[in-house]
Amino acid sequence: MTRYLPTTRSSRNVMVAMVLGTALATSPARAAASTATAAPSSKAVTDISKYCQTCWRNARLPADRWQDCTQAVFVRLLERVEAEKWGTVLVDSETDERREFLRAIDAVKKRTQRARKFAALSPDLPDRHPVANTTRDDRDAVAKVAAEQLSPRQRRILELTADGWPVPEIATELATTVERVSDEKYKAIKKLQHHFGNV
Repeated sequence: MTRYLPTTRSSRNVMVAMVLGTALATSPARAAASTATAAPSSKAVTDISKYCQTCWRNARLPADRWQDCTQAVFVRLLERVEAEKWGTVLVDSETDERREFLRAIDAVKKRTQRARKFAALSPDLPDRHPVANTTRDDRDAVAKVAAEQLSPRQRRILELTADGWPVPEIATELATTVERVSDEKYKAIKKLQHHFGNV
């Protein structure tokens, strides 16, 4: 069952109020500045909501998560994009605001997809593949090989990846480019696969 956001004027105003309220609640520093800046237009909020819904549908995310995902995108936009520029994120293709909007969608989508992968199984289901007690030994072996064969940057990238950080946020954390992070991550994984004979 597909759920669509209502398109009445009052529901748009409610959406704008909800987005701004979330921003004020999550960012005290922005609260003081919000009185001086303009609020995003209700049209921009509605257009972004529709665009996000299309993204969630194309990514095959569960329909009951769409509203939460869209809300997460709005929160990230409020933190990183000026409200008066929201109307341009769907129009201009080569702006920092557009790139930040697409990064927000990608981060939320990946976080939601990862959460689905690691969702706990029902306790009523039998465990068809019992886990061996060697998990800690396997982790220790990987950590030892990583310490011997990977550069400090590669180890840090893999640690952040294991903690669920998306590549753009890792790049920001390490003050480098997204391409460099992806390249180093690929090289690190290949080194580990080669060592363990999984090539």
